[in-house]
Amino acid sequence: MEGVGTQVANMGETELNSCDRDRDRDRDCDDVSHLSLDIGGSLIKMVYFSNGSSCSSDDQKDSYLKDEINASVGTSNQSGLRGKLHFLKFETSKIHECIKFISSKHLQHYGDQDNKDLIIEENVIKATGGGAFKFADLFKEKLGIILDKVDEMSCLVAGANFLLKAVNHEAFTYMDGQKDYVQINHKDLYPYLLVNVGSGVSMIKVDGDNEFERVSGTSVGGGTFWGLGRLLTKCKSFDELLELSHQGNNRVIDMLVGDIYGGMDYSKIGLTSTAIASSFGKAISENKELEDYRSEDVARSLLRMISNNIGQIAYLNALRFGLKRIFFGGFFIRGHAYTMDTISVAVNFWRSESSIFAA
Repeated sequence: MEGVGTQVANMGETELNSCDRDRDRDRDCDDVSHLSLDIGGSLIKMVYFSNGSSCSSDDQKDSYLKDEINASVGTSNQSGLRGKLHFLKFETSKIHECIKFISSKHLQHYGDQDNKDLIIEENVIKATGGGAFKFADLFKEKLGIILDKVDEMSCLVAGANFLLKAVNHEAFTYMDGQKDYVQINHKDLYPYLLVNVGSGVSMIKVDGDNEFERVSGTSVGGGTFWGLGRLLTKCKSFDELLELSHQGNNRVIDMLVGDIYGGMDYSKIGLTSTAIASSFGKAISENKELEDYRSEDVARSLLRMISNNIGQIAYLNALRFGLKRIFFGGFFIRGHAYTMDTISVAVNFWRSESSIFAA
């Protein structure tokens, strides 16, 4: 049996171009089409297509504008449209900012409409995620939009399968700061474990196109990192918290094996002195208050704890179903080096502990 590979499928790794300034907002908006939404528990993700050469300078200055990428959109029955895909994100708790943006750009008219001169009575937008149900009435009231609800897991699996089959440099392993792209053999892709890390974590066994089953998950995910991070560090955004963790040292707060064994390894059971024995464990024995710890160290320890947990649960489920590949994705991953490295270390640690993979 082959070992489990930590192959991270990340939709956001393609090199992206910055928006050019455009003083004529209306001219750019006239070129917009194919708006879709993913309304999650923590974040709203938006994508829309434009065949204009630029996007508004008003968008560029707003924090919720994320990225854009040159792309083509088409179906088997039409020639491809060349232009740009625009990716944006909003906090779900600030959904009115999302609605305001859609209204200001007149995007509500361009859900899935190839012919913008066609007069239609209803504005229908493809949407997935729990928020497509929760906020359906709000979008109808404020924008006259009918949300065409698409199953979240089906979208997730279809998107992952598409990326793995059609897009180069979207799947890679990551260890010790080294990214190695994986060449996917389409005939040997299935089955695999897809670990989607959003507010919570879903683990999906994918057996083929449109063949999948959610086999496990955990409530300790990106929402946990962000929620606890806001309480402990006062960070105002997910990105700010991630950046803070990059500057921290988790060993200041985490209790290591070496802290218990006088700096030595516990070699009898294969634990090095630097292995974490207890996340946040040093806070027990130190006479300190929260304000005595650096926010950077708290964020680092928190990220390490959650990433290790996700990696371990993913490995155990791969072992349970005899799967040789794990692909990690979701907004929590986002190409963040330390997150990917920690998850990879966790998977490889537990793999080395299991004799079933020795061969």
